[in-house]
Amino acid sequence: MAQRLLTYEAVAGENSEPAESAAFRVCVKLRRPLTTLAGVAGFRSLLSRALTLARAEVPSLGAVQVAADGSLKGLDELEPQIGKEQARDGGAILIVQLIGLLLTFIGEGITLRLVQDVWPEAAFNGYVSEKERKA
Repeated sequence: MAQRLLTYEAVAGENSEPAESAAFRVCVKLRRPLTTLAGVAGFRSLLSRALTLARAEVPSLGAVQVAADGSLKGLDELEPQIGKEQARDGGAILIVQLIGLLLTFIGEGITLRLVQDVWPEAAFNGYVSEKERKA
């Protein structure tokens, strides 16, 4: 699911704000519904935890911070420092961790509904759940 969101935003970004990474746009778009669901502090905690988990895999994310309002600071400044591919991979890992936390805390059904509300034109009908993969 995370990869589909990143791919969708990468394509959408080619037509709008190419200076912002796909991962940054995914975080921005998820911020509103998750803030409604969990409050600013809840969203900030969730994103901070996802960032901490992502830093274990990509130490260069150490320069990225979650602001008091839940916005990300420094993600888009990574590319000149570490290279386009590594910055993209770091952002992808952050989104994977964020989606993983959502699946853990609010469940697959609510996560999928939330994502479909934010990206109604994106196709998630073929999303294969963890249960389906194990079957």
